[in-house]
Amino acid sequence: MIAVVVAVGMAFFAYYSSDKVALAVSRAKPADGPEYRRYHNLVEGLCIAAGLPKPRLYVVDDPAPNAFATGRNPKHAALAVTTGLLQTMNRVELEGVIAHELAHIKNYDILVGTVAVVAVGVIALMADIGLRFMWFGGGRGRRDRSGGGNLGILLVILAFALLILAPFVAQLMQFAMSRKRELLADASGVQLTRYPPGLVSALEKLKADQAVVHSATRATAQLWIESPLDRDQQHKRTWLNRAFDTHPPLDERIRILKEM
Repeated sequence: MIAVVVAVGMAFFAYYSSDKVALAVSRAKPADGPEYRRYHNLVEGLCIAAGLPKPRLYVVDDPAPNAFATGRNPKHAALAVTTGLLQTMNRVELEGVIAHELAHIKNYDILVGTVAVVAVGVIALMADIGLRFMWFGGGRGRRDRSGGGNLGILLVILAFALLILAPFVAQLMQFAMSRKRELLADASGVQLTRYPPGLVSALEKLKADQAVVHSATRATAQLWIESPLDRDQQHKRTWLNRAFDTHPPLDERIRILKEM
C-alpha cells in the first residue's frame, strides 16, 4: 500500500511539474533580451497559424544545436532551444524546428510520454506485488496442502518471469511510441509551415553535427528534436540497440519528409 501511495504521488508530481523539472535539469533560462527577437517572432507567427497560445520561451546555453518542448498541455507549455541552434539555423530551418516542437505541444505528446512513463512504473510495481503474493501465498499453500509444492514453485517461476520481462517489454513499447510521435511531429510540423524542405535542411544539419548537449540526461532525451546524447556509428548498431532509441534515425526522417 505504501508503494502504491508513493507511485500515485510521483505520477501527480510528474504530471504537474514535468515542465519545471525538465527546464531545471536542462539549465534553461528565459529567452529575454533583444537578441532573441527572431526567436519570439517565429514562435508567435507559428502559434497564430496553429491556433496555440504562445508557450514560455527558454534558451539553453550550449553549442550543440537542439530544441525541446515540455508541459502537460498547450496552456502550460514551454519551448527551449540551444544557443547553438539559434546560431546554426537560418530562418527557414529554425521555423521548421520550432514547428516540430509546437506540433508536440498541439498533439499532447508530452502528456502521452508522461503517461507512458507512469505505465511502465505501474507494470513494474504490479509485477513486484505479484511476485510477493506468489512467494508468500505459495509458501502457505505448501504448508497447508500436501502435493501442491510443484504448483507453488511453478507460480513463483512465472512471477519471476513477469517481474523481469514485463518492465523490459513495457519500456521497449515506450521507446517505440516515442519514435512514432517524433515522426508524427515531423509531419505535423511541415503541415504547419507548408514547407518540408525547411525541416529537411534542419535535420540534415543536425545529422552533420555530432555535438552532444552537456546538460541532457537519458531521462529527458526523448524530449529533444534529436537525441542529445552520444550517437554511435550506424554500422555498429544492432537491432537491439535501435530498439532502445528514443528517436527514429535521421536518415529515415529525412527520407519521409522528402517524399511528402
